[in-house]
Amino acid sequence: MTTIRYAHGDDVPALAEIGMRAWEQAVTGVADLNALRDNARLAFLQFLSANWVKVIVAEDGGRIAGWAAREKLDEEITDLWVDPSMQRRGIGTALLAAVEDEMRGADHEAATLQTHARNAAALAFFRKRDYAVSWLSVAYSPKLDRNVESVGLRRQLVEDTPIGYGPGGF
Repeated sequence: MTTIRYAHGDDVPALAEIGMRAWEQAVTGVADLNALRDNARLAFLQFLSANWVKVIVAEDGGRIAGWAAREKLDEEITDLWVDPSMQRRGIGTALLAAVEDEMRGADHEAATLQTHARNAAALAFFRKRDYAVSWLSVAYSPKLDRNVESVGLRRQLVEDTPIGYGPGGF
């Protein structure tokens, strides 16, 4: 059974390791893992150390299985990572639902996120949950020394209500 809770400061090392394993899975074939691994681990540790209060954790059977975050507490989901060994058990869906509920509670009307264009698993996951592509971009990455294609996704969280008189508004 999956339980959702907010992170604790002492969760940071475990969360960083889950982020690393999921990141490695997501960028395999897109980036040189050996060249980026140390920087990625440091980035996860720094982000989580500074922002653990903004992190939602999923546990499965008492074990941390994944986490999600909104770095600026706005409409953008900046992180959603599920341990590869725990994927396809509904953990990502539970995390996403918790983040979206938090956003609705903060009066955000939509949720947005981005991923690299070759992350087929993430794109399929979010599209299955009613996220639609809202933008595509290509930008040069100095760390990778090449162009990287990114995809922005968006999901309306709150139904638009018509303004005006009669059925359907004006």
